[in-house]
Amino acid sequence: MVSSSQKILVTGGAGFIGTHTVVQLLKGGFHVSIIDNFDNSVMEAVHRVRELVGPQLSQNLDFTLGDLRNKDDLEKLFSKTKFDAVIHFAGLKAVGESVANPRRYFDNNLVGTINLYEVMAKYNCKKMVFSSSATVYGQPEKIPCVEDFKLQAMNPYGRTKLFLEEIARDIQIAEPEWRIILLRYFNPVGAHESGKLGEDPRGIPNNLMPYIQQVAVGRLPELNVYGHDYPTRDGSAIRDYIHVMDLADGHIAALRKLFTTENIGCTAYNLGTGRGTSVLEMVDAFEKASGKKIPLKLCPRRPGDATEVYASTEKAEKELGWTAKYGVEEMCRDQWNWAKNNPWGYSGKP
Repeated sequence: MVSSSQKILVTGGAGFIGTHTVVQLLKGGFHVSIIDNFDNSVMEAVHRVRELVGPQLSQNLDFTLGDLRNKDDLEKLFSKTKFDAVIHFAGLKAVGESVANPRRYFDNNLVGTINLYEVMAKYNCKKMVFSSSATVYGQPEKIPCVEDFKLQAMNPYGRTKLFLEEIARDIQIAEPEWRIILLRYFNPVGAHESGKLGEDPRGIPNNLMPYIQQVAVGRLPELNVYGHDYPTRDGSAIRDYIHVMDLADGHIAALRKLFTTENIGCTAYNLGTGRGTSVLEMVDAFEKASGKKIPLKLCPRRPGDATEVYASTEKAEKELGWTAKYGVEEMCRDQWNWAKNNPWGYSGKP
């Protein structure tokens, strides 16, 4: 049963995908509590969410500064609010950093999530939408990636997502009343159409679009393109880019599925567009949207990067009634709108 007063805990809700999802949850009539430790996010993003939804809906949003690795932070939250479900975004997500510092990833992504399960179980909140990733497919033997493919990760970050999927499956088998949806994101890009919310990574960006955006506004001199000798149409790697607003709507669809389907068990869905776009095609589309020339530096391939990955989206279409609406043009348009309005991200200064 879906009722408008359902209370949803959103971990990592101040982050890129979190903020966009919280906006859609509030507009969908849910009550939302965010817990975030600001490891890769800022309070200003939460203020912007409130501004976007207006004073009326803002009353349905609470914020707690907290860390999932600290069980007390979770205890405090669950002891005062009865949550109907959790959307779990909180986690570190940089492939390169995970290779250099795997322990940080295991501590943050695994320990935090295990604590969350413990406290959820204790307070009898047994519905979760989990942020997984297309990295669980590794270098797939064939494409598009279908949910029942053999899973394999190529780096420590990907392995944390893989381990957490396995943990979710084990918990659900042991305690069948759990309902868990694993959402495997492809490459989230774009921004809210208002230009008020977007991706604002700390340091040098690890993902293509924030990197392109920082070159476009003059924060970085050139874009490093890793790998220009792949066996693809233009030599650059191919990925499935998905607009962050499509992704946010995918979470709402997953949540409704959890509330209305008793025997869902623990199920995975891809969230992508089902189309591959090369790095150079993306650069070209961004140049068109922004009217800016993006200087390129062609670099060798990065270890652990796959040649071509895109999603099969049939299962999400059929079972969640969800399909991506936006194409590459809209992704670049909205990303540029965010970038030109916020060249230095949420801080507003260099």
